[in-house]
Amino acid sequence: MIDPDAECRRLAGFARPAAASPAGFWWLDESGRPDPAEPVHTWITARMTHVFALAHLRGDLEGDEAASLAAHGIRALRGALRDDELGGWFASVSGEGEPVGTLKEAYAHAFVVLAATSGVAAGVPGSGELLEEALEVVLEHFLDDSGRVVDSLERDLRSGEAYRGANSSMHTVEAFLAAGDVTGDTVWHQRALAIAEHLIHGVARSHGYDLPEHFDTEWSPLLDYNADRPGDPFRPYGCTPGHLLEWSRLLLHLDASVSEPPAWLVEDARALFERAVAVGWSADGQDGFVYTTDWSGAPVTRLRLHWVVAEALAAAGALHTRTGEAVYDQWRQRFEAYAETHLLDRDLGSWHHELDEQNGPSHVIWHGKPDVYHAYQALLLARMPLAPVLSVQLR
Repeated sequence: MIDPDAECRRLAGFARPAAASPAGFWWLDESGRPDPAEPVHTWITARMTHVFALAHLRGDLEGDEAASLAAHGIRALRGALRDDELGGWFASVSGEGEPVGTLKEAYAHAFVVLAATSGVAAGVPGSGELLEEALEVVLEHFLDDSGRVVDSLERDLRSGEAYRGANSSMHTVEAFLAAGDVTGDTVWHQRALAIAEHLIHGVARSHGYDLPEHFDTEWSPLLDYNADRPGDPFRPYGCTPGHLLEWSRLLLHLDASVSEPPAWLVEDARALFERAVAVGWSADGQDGFVYTTDWSGAPVTRLRLHWVVAEALAAAGALHTRTGEAVYDQWRQRFEAYAETHLLDRDLGSWHHELDEQNGPSHVIWHGKPDVYHAYQALLLARMPLAPVLSVQLR
């Protein structure tokens, strides 16, 4: 089985070259070199800042290197990636710091919050100011009057797509859990719970736990959204088993974090996990999770993405921690064995981000190895208590 401490050190070491741009963290190629064809993405910079803050708290790199890398990320998020004129964060900038496009995404802003919380826990200078500003922007612009997530806005933060998405909502729940733990203000936990209650106990439960990912502005599901682009990396058609697993884990963190947690948190966490395994794992006769399924549970995109397995082993570990039932630890060991056999790249480093239907390396949806966020934190989440968040536990 994977040695989590050694693997976290290996992943953190692989990701170090991403800091080559003063604007943030680069997208990495198969060998761990910055990919100049990609801009500097806010979501990658924020996720890598989060990882290096955790790596500093764990001592995964020599000396103060992880702290310096986390500080590089905080400076970038307070610098080139931040819109000084109109507020919020650009989706991406060039390596020289020039904005690429004008859209501002709830997905990226959620990760800015997460990075800031981990920076605060790790004592990285500037993190407190970043967290205060990021929470203010999210609360004012990326939550509607009912407390649900607004997926994207134009640069002026006043208008955006006629679209709502479960993915950005999920990562906002993750960010709000961290914000509540780091600030001590439990209102963030309650905001996270409200988002989860709507999307999981409401929408997912009513669809047999096949969670629709895409909605109009009134939160009516768009079940045929991107049917012509079934392998989209962020907005694929159909149900995404990996997100069922990720939500399953997040519900258990909520259960461990809120006062008087409702019983449905654990009930729905179990149901999401069971549905994800039923429709996603070995759905076409080969080990591994298919990326997406249709509304009958049949595979649509059969490529295997590394983040799905990472979330599977984290969810299984969380369910075992919460319930004590051996079956969940057996699933965790099975997922970890799969990752060790098929995903860990012992030659070039990190994990293969995508495999084909026969579990060979593939590059249809994702090219290169953009970041190490999913693999790194999953190895910790699968073995640590459910609350508080990782950064606070490690502190």
